[in-house]
Amino acid sequence: MTSPYIQDSAQARPQLSSEAQTFNWLLDTFTSSTSGVVEAVAVSSDGLLMAMSATKDRANADRLAAAISGMTSLAAGPAHWYTLGSVNRVIIDMSDGYLLLTSISAGSVLGVIATRAANLSAVAYEMTLFARRAGAALTPRLIAELKNAVQQ
Repeated sequence: MTSPYIQDSAQARPQLSSEAQTFNWLLDTFTSSTSGVVEAVAVSSDGLLMAMSATKDRANADRLAAAISGMTSLAAGPAHWYTLGSVNRVIIDMSDGYLLLTSISAGSVLGVIATRAANLSAVAYEMTLFARRAGAALTPRLIAELKNAVQQ
């Protein structure tokens, strides 16, 4: 017999719409099928974590979202000052890996941590495909739903 005081975790979380489920599935599929990708997060235009790959480290995902938001903002300055258009991609080259950022849509950004062994051309190509697929469906309602779901 189940205690009436213990709520089933499936009941505690709201059911995601098919669009939100698809977005999360696309992010997980991108991460698991792109060689060299360790983790990926989607960040909304207000800098908040919107979705994360199937990682168990929520604290790192939140820190990564904050870093991505800051770097996106930094890159937008020179793009504006020199009338270079919007920021498409940012690549941070570190001694043991990479951080790559790609615009999705509506100001949202895909951030990816990749190993040093990753083929950057292949990762960038797959990021662009993800952005096209996911960005087409990214509405303000879906962004709000994704942000709400990841906070639970």
